Amino acid sequence: QVQLVESGGGLVQPGGSLRLSCVASGSIFGLYTMSWYRQAPGKQRELVAVITSGGSANYADPVKGRFTMSRDIAKTTLYLQMNSLKPEDTAVYYCNARRVVNGIVKNNYWGQGTQVTVSS
Repeated sequence: QVQLVESGGGLVQPGGSLRLSCVASGSIFGLYTMSWYRQAPGKQRELVAVITSGGSANYADPVKGRFTMSRDIAKTTLYLQMNSLKPEDTAVYYCNARRVVNGIVKNNYWGQGTQVTVSS
């Protein structure tokens, strides 16, 4: 069982920055694909960013150039640095760990989420 604990959310003004953290229980980065998702009120959960086991990150178009995903393997912690925040970034942000073997999802874990509100 993998546990994911997010933190770092809060209220920020448009144009501001926040850094989210996700601490994973155990050394899973080599086995799991790690991602950040978000879910705004009344909308479906959407992928924000994903980092491969090799450390390369890919981003959804709405956040490209503003968000940066990184990881600290020794601390088993993921980060999402969010800059130039917009009101449309308001959502609950979730950390996800997924292990896929031969195209089949074997394990899929979610954190509890952390609220990000961008408002003046």
